Amino acid sequence: MGLMFRKRKKYGPLVLNFTENGFSSWSIRLGRWSWNSRAKAHRVDLPGPLSWKQDKSRA
Repeated sequence: MGLMFRKRKKYGPLVLNFTENGFSSWSIRLGRWSWNSRAKAHRVDLPGPLSWKQDKSRA
């Protein structure tokens, strides 16, 4: 397995994700809730190691 380049830039609740090929995706994080443009999924962090995810492409 080779090394992968990833970089994140945070601008308040907006997060921009970059890979070695350039811009990859963006996401919004407000408290425990987040949404990712690539996965089109909502995620809520729950107490402990748990989280809930709703994949919009399947719903």
